[in-house]
Amino acid sequence: MSSRTIAKISIFVILVIVSALAFSSCGLNTKSYAVKPANDSFSPPEVIGKISNPDIVEASGITASKCQPDVFWVQNDSGNGPNIYAVNHSGADLGSWQVTGAQNIDWEDIAEFKDASGKCFIYIGEIGDNDLERTVHSVYRVAEPRVTQDGGRHKDTLETEPALSVSFSYTDGPHNAETLMVHPTTGDIYVLSKNRKGPSGVYKIAPSFGSGAVQKVSPIANIEVPSVPVGLLTGGDISPDGRRAVLCDYVDGYELTLTPATITSTTSGSSRHTRSTLANVTRAKLSPMAPTATRYTLQPKAKKLR
Repeated sequence: MSSRTIAKISIFVILVIVSALAFSSCGLNTKSYAVKPANDSFSPPEVIGKISNPDIVEASGITASKCQPDVFWVQNDSGNGPNIYAVNHSGADLGSWQVTGAQNIDWEDIAEFKDASGKCFIYIGEIGDNDLERTVHSVYRVAEPRVTQDGGRHKDTLETEPALSVSFSYTDGPHNAETLMVHPTTGDIYVLSKNRKGPSGVYKIAPSFGSGAVQKVSPIANIEVPSVPVGLLTGGDISPDGRRAVLCDYVDGYELTLTPATITSTTSGSSRHTRSTLANVTRAKLSPMAPTATRYTLQPKAKKLR
């Protein structure tokens, strides 16, 4: 499958009694949760388009706009400029923007948040660390640019409003991560580590953009998927209604039904899911497509598994 393919995914049900992503403010006792099979099933991926913008050379994340219909935001991985790109569901180019005040060291994922006033913001995860040597990571937030369906006709790269950032450091050593999620009601940020030798760690970051402080974050939970390795997560997102989270690795996709925010990460529980194979797609990124969170957009990455 082409590295510039967008696929529609109708998959990934996990029925969760208590989820590792219960979005608790309590992180004193880290719990591990293993995802177990359920009997539900979804249809396989369906190709609906191909990204046409030649500047998208190593797309590393995709998110659906919550303010503009049929607009998806994409960003490149490390070694590329601090740019975001708009495309529609078929992959047509809707324009490019340089993120003012941002630097792309190792951008790995992108998400969107709509605040109480109805304004939409794009979040970009400066969270990659293949060599496990970085001590501080950042998440950028920028107001979503206005897009027109003929935006791709403008050859020049535009500029966004100035970006704000929040910085954080792991208390348990360096981690590589490719999954950035923003809770649609609380605005809390979640980063899930990409672990080759164990479960993925779930880290919660307060959205204190522009404070200049470096948050110290500890894992509030660990999560294992029924794959080998169990924590090699490459993407994820939270549905617009906050009731589901979808994760993926190199092979499969998994959807979690989230428990109420009153449940803490110290509560025991279990989960079950339906595994859905992502065909020949590698290094997939997922983004909710509709408010019902029953459809997802999958966007493969160019690089193969190393």
